[in-house]
Amino acid sequence: MIIVIVFLCIALLILMISVFKINAFIAFLVVSILAGIGLGLPLPRIVGAVEKGMGDVLGSLVIIITTGAMLGKLVAESGAAQRIASVMMNAFGHKNIQWAMVITGFVIGIPLYYGIGFVLMVPLIFSVVYRYKLPALYVGLPMLAALSVTHGFLPPHPSPSALVVQFKANMGLTLFYGMLISIPAIVIGGPLFAKTLKNIPSSPMASFAVKELPEDELPGTFISLFTALLPVILLGLSSFLPLFLDQNSSIVPIITFLGHPSVVMLTVLILASCFLGISRGKKMSYLTGIFGDALKDIALILLIIAGSGALKEILTESGVSNEIAVYLQRLSVEPLFLAWLIAAIIRFCVGSATVAGLTTAGIIVPLMVVTKTDPNLMVLAVGAGSLMFSHVNDAGFWMFKEYFNLSLKDTFRSWAVMESIVGTAGLAGVLILKLIIS
Repeated sequence: MIIVIVFLCIALLILMISVFKINAFIAFLVVSILAGIGLGLPLPRIVGAVEKGMGDVLGSLVIIITTGAMLGKLVAESGAAQRIASVMMNAFGHKNIQWAMVITGFVIGIPLYYGIGFVLMVPLIFSVVYRYKLPALYVGLPMLAALSVTHGFLPPHPSPSALVVQFKANMGLTLFYGMLISIPAIVIGGPLFAKTLKNIPSSPMASFAVKELPEDELPGTFISLFTALLPVILLGLSSFLPLFLDQNSSIVPIITFLGHPSVVMLTVLILASCFLGISRGKKMSYLTGIFGDALKDIALILLIIAGSGALKEILTESGVSNEIAVYLQRLSVEPLFLAWLIAAIIRFCVGSATVAGLTTAGIIVPLMVVTKTDPNLMVLAVGAGSLMFSHVNDAGFWMFKEYFNLSLKDTFRSWAVMESIVGTAGLAGVLILKLIIS
């Protein structure tokens, strides 16, 4: 009966978001309260569990997500992203233009949230299409595949960061594993798959063009690349330097402190403000405006994450999580595959990769603990599943369709298939990596 109640609650969550178009945060709160009542929690404990769940998940994530949003907005507005793209295009040339787009999308996708990266990069894609007279999907899909994979797999993006916290994974190690898995997923879903789409007609709409900054107003190449990649560099160093040091060394606690994701993101934001703002003559009021806009962009994401934490805590407080774990164990299915499958099904129903990943976390945590599954790989398995089956209930699906001026059929043939390819390749990468490190 308990499994039925949980299933009905998740089904209700999906219906509220996808059919009735109710705000995801409100849907999470309503379902959390109904789940608590249905699972027999005393009414006063339900409210406490909801508040505790929201506080626990946000307490570890607010700094990471907000500073990450501010950094991404600054990289975009300062012209650093435009500079990176320009350098990549010049370095790879016409013949290797797809690889230039992939690397540009990957580098820019690390600090930028998907929606910002998408809107920022589309004008670059269109300018290349018109300049070299190439098919739009052939040029654009590789870059968007890279953006999508970084969004689903790599911290400091919201869903992977939240999963790292909920699974108690290591942020730096997850990022390292994610990099290894991302590369083949992007190559298969991007350049290789895009070669099959050359004959799909696409005439990008001029109304979506975004004004580019003049060359003399762009920051330098080194500063642009350094700022975009600094979070990855610092998180990587903090994960691997302690492996080569005596654990009793006085340096280890300092590295641990400086390598904490919250400290890393705050440090990078301060440095980026100096390199991309103040040193280039920008006033603090200019930076404050950018940061304020960035916070508006991710406010809803924070609320959705908070709502998912509430549902997770209800499942934990009621003891149902452990019962679900015992039930799932009887299925004799690889936990990483099961987590991927659950995330993929929820993504298909809801349309949001973030909601799919965070909802799966509340279900799969107890099974992960009981089976002693590597939490870093679990983050990536859920992230890969959350990218699957994008269709008409996904905002990204419609953005792609309208920006590239495609028919519904061609959007399914290109965007929807690409998302499923990278999600499947991600799962394969996780399972192979498990064999290597176990």
